[in-house]
Amino acid sequence: MHRWIAIICAAILAATAAGEAAAASRIKDIVDVEGVRENQLIGYGLVVGLQGTGDGLNNAPFTRQSLQAMLERLGVNVRDANMRTANTAAVMVTAKLPPFATQGSRIDVSVSALGDSKSLQGGTLLVTPLLGADGEVYAIAQGPLAIGGFSAEAEAASITRGVPTSGRIASGAVVEREIDFRLASMSTVRLSLRNPDFTTARRIALAVNDLIGSPVAEPTDPSTVRLTLPPRFNGNIVDLLTDIEQLFVEPDLPAKVVIDESTGIIVMGQDVRVSTVAVAQGNLTVLVTEEPQVSQPAPFSDGETVEVPRSQVQVQDGVEQRLAVVRTGITLRELVDGLNALGLGPRDLISILQSIKAAGALQADIEVM
Repeated sequence: MHRWIAIICAAILAATAAGEAAAASRIKDIVDVEGVRENQLIGYGLVVGLQGTGDGLNNAPFTRQSLQAMLERLGVNVRDANMRTANTAAVMVTAKLPPFATQGSRIDVSVSALGDSKSLQGGTLLVTPLLGADGEVYAIAQGPLAIGGFSAEAEAASITRGVPTSGRIASGAVVEREIDFRLASMSTVRLSLRNPDFTTARRIALAVNDLIGSPVAEPTDPSTVRLTLPPRFNGNIVDLLTDIEQLFVEPDLPAKVVIDESTGIIVMGQDVRVSTVAVAQGNLTVLVTEEPQVSQPAPFSDGETVEVPRSQVQVQDGVEQRLAVVRTGITLRELVDGLNALGLGPRDLISILQSIKAAGALQADIEVM
């Protein structure tokens, strides 16, 4: 008997721990470290080698000017020439410079057509400097493009799949300049919560302090937790971040209902609660059907064939919809089941949720996208 009781208790504890672990998240998944971020790069370049699908030089003067400037740098004078090539396209090149990227490392780049090019398939990007927000060159991009779409056309038909005017170059840029940021020498660092919340910030600080055994973490606001390097880490903040990023914390978020009216999408958080309220919904629908008929004249008469309109109008006022009572303190699942039981679509659910909020019975914020 004692053995079975011990087994049952162990199973209950294991299930409880599994439930808590499933609801918790690692600190590294819910915060960003101060200074550890990507930087956006942008550049303007030319793609050559297209099969007649490039920019029309008469319609894209910037492509003509760029092509002339490039050829002049290579010792070819084409100022007075009438160029008609359609194998070149002006493009914008973008990339993300990862944090702590070292000189000589490679990053991916995205290429998008700027003019009236129909497709970049088969093209090669020429040497393109990539600039940061400060105007400095941080990477150089070049290489053949990989296009996810294609376009083909004939005299009477055409087909396009995907977007043939944009593509990527895997490892297509070489980092030329590093961003100076010395994280290891910092004595304090801030953790920025991706979803700011007072409770989550305090839980992170408590978890860190429990691990270290001293008050090294302090929540300063809903989105920031400040870490102070303790003496036993030998002046290296990276060691401290490595130890705490695997800690599990259960995030706490405010009750919120997110509505996208353009697509009819409704997302409700698990803490959404509703006070006792009665809900009824009835749509007034007017259906007009046109079935025109043709009236033929009698044989051997001077009449004309005419179209006679025939219209049918039906009105549905939704009288079959009844009043439903939503009890107070119900869970999210019960709320969804109750609203679905009314046989409503997403549009009607949006109107009902907004009406419940206006009545003060919805204990959550509604955010309309």
